[in-house]
Amino acid sequence: MKVTFMGAGSTIFSKNVLGDTMLCDPFHDMEIALYDIDNARLEESYLLICAMNKSINQGRATVKKYLGVEQRKDALRGADFVVDAIQVGLYDPCTIIDFEIPKKYGLRQTIADTLGIGGIFRAMRTIHVLKDFARDIEEVCPDAWFLNYTNPMAMLSGYMQRYTGVKTVGLCHSVQVCVPNLLKQLDMEDKLEGSCHKIAGINHMAWLLEITDKDGNDLYPEIRRRAKEKNASEKHGDMVRFDYIDKLGYYCTESSEHNAEYNSFYIKPNRPDLIEKFNIPLDEYPRRCIDQIAKWQKQKEELMAGGNVQHTRSREYASHIMEAIVTDVPYKIGGNVINHGMISNLPDLACVEVPCIVDRNGITPTYVGDLPLQLAAMNASNIYPQMLTIEAAHTGSRETLYQAAMMDPHTAAELSTDEIVSLCNDLIEAHTNAGYPIF
Repeated sequence: MKVTFMGAGSTIFSKNVLGDTMLCDPFHDMEIALYDIDNARLEESYLLICAMNKSINQGRATVKKYLGVEQRKDALRGADFVVDAIQVGLYDPCTIIDFEIPKKYGLRQTIADTLGIGGIFRAMRTIHVLKDFARDIEEVCPDAWFLNYTNPMAMLSGYMQRYTGVKTVGLCHSVQVCVPNLLKQLDMEDKLEGSCHKIAGINHMAWLLEITDKDGNDLYPEIRRRAKEKNASEKHGDMVRFDYIDKLGYYCTESSEHNAEYNSFYIKPNRPDLIEKFNIPLDEYPRRCIDQIAKWQKQKEELMAGGNVQHTRSREYASHIMEAIVTDVPYKIGGNVINHGMISNLPDLACVEVPCIVDRNGITPTYVGDLPLQLAAMNASNIYPQMLTIEAAHTGSRETLYQAAMMDPHTAAELSTDEIVSLCNDLIEAHTNAGYPIF
């Protein structure tokens, strides 16, 4: 079996996914192709993966590295699975552009990797690259599964699923951690063992629709009571999602700093009181990037551990998907797929996050039915900007890109239509001048 890792310079993530895969019995002798366009980052990951292969896998896997566009087809050739973890433009220059230019218009963001004006432009410059990936995959490994971990998940996965011939699923660990994190925050961890739950919606806004304890008792009444009490009594890091529980009745998968910018409720012009009330960390993602860059050298030394690199299987879905497809032992995931009626009150062509069964047949979404209407409305407010962005990337239409930004709830709450058009033009110019074209 061959696994190709696109964006292998994401060292910690490549360690998790490939380490997980090395620990699976069917894959000890696999071929690993590491691909990146940054030679220094690629070399660091190569040394780490080789050391881990020796430490936990007796050196049985074959690890190869491939640098740049010229070697991309060779990295992909004959792959059974392609893991995508690229970040086009990195923190500098592209994340800086995504935050600083909107600030000139008074538009503030927290994460800007999923929706909002930052998420839309992150999708556009990334789809520009994914088009080339798709052409190469269709040529040299047409049967490979493309496991996409790159954000913005719904827009990138939706593009690949609708406009290429590549077998694609979008994967995000927010589904796996949703229930454990919620119960921990509410001092209900004793209810986790044996609990059952159902999650569906869209990426980063998939809803915890049901949750019961090991005896089948509904946990939501107590969750709602404790969440409202916690928001009223203390400042904490999940106040937006706890407000969702209070006002919408349900919790969702991704963090409050993300969800603060997926709607028009919390970040508004001339309303610093809301930022304070809901403890919203503006400019959070740039801070994380700066901290990560500063800490990387120390982390690299700790990870290498003198060459004795150890690993415990993580919660990431990738290795479980590979294992289920190869062994035909079914495994359930939360996957990002084209809706096709799985959630019956969301658009058919939306990219939704629903329970899926994985086996030798591939990845099969399961039917969810209608979401509670208020949850479908929240999802739809994000879906239509996502779909318009996909269309803009596919057609090369500036007007469609403007419309995607106009439909974004946070952007529309802060800027006029003329300001949105001007902002989009400034972002297109800045990214293109930085070497990361939008069209």
